[in-house]
Order: sequence, then C-alpha cells, then structure tokens
Amino acid sequence: MVYLDFPLGHTAGRAHDVQSQKDVVMAALSLLEEARDPGSATTLPQRWSNDDAWKDTVMRPKAKADREGAFDDDRVERFATPQYQKSEDADLVTGDCPTCVWLEE
Repeated sequence: MVYLDFPLGHTAGRAHDVQSQKDVVMAALSLLEEARDPGSATTLPQRWSNDDAWKDTVMRPKAKADREGAFDDDRVERFATPQYQKSEDADLVTGDCPTCVWLEE
C-alpha cells in the first residue's frame, strides 16, 4: 500500500499536477518490486498543505454566516435506494453483490 495523506478523491495526487501523480505511481510500482511481506506499506512525503488544518473542514458542510444553525451543503441528494444511469443497469443487479451488503432486502 502506498499512503498519500490527501483529501478523498486525490488518490494519485493533485489534479493537473503531472509530476506529483507520476511520483505516486512510481512509488506504488517500486513498492510492488521491493515489498517482501504481505501488507507492506509506505507513506509518501507529499503534503496537501503546510499544516493539517484542511482536515478540520474536509467532508463537512460549512456553516452559513447569515442564519444560525444553517449549513451551506452543496452535496448531491442521497437516496435510500440504489440509483442507476440506465434501467438496463438495474436489471443486472443480483442479490449476491459483495459491495451492496449494506442494502436491506
């Protein structure tokens, strides 16, 4: 495993930073060659910012200053049932999907 302490969605580095992304991929390939034990891991030295303050706000909606208790939540609406791009996709769903274990029958 190659660990990069970046916000979710930045698995291979910063967007449009080709050199940073190349460094992440090369580190992962090197680990594949060098790892001798299952579960081998390395933490990359790249930093998202000079401090860890970004971790306090990531994945949390920001409070609106104009209304007490209100949040500026721009996340997409969540549904209790799976959503599909095409009706044909729903027809392919079986009850033994290992990633759908959270769905109620």
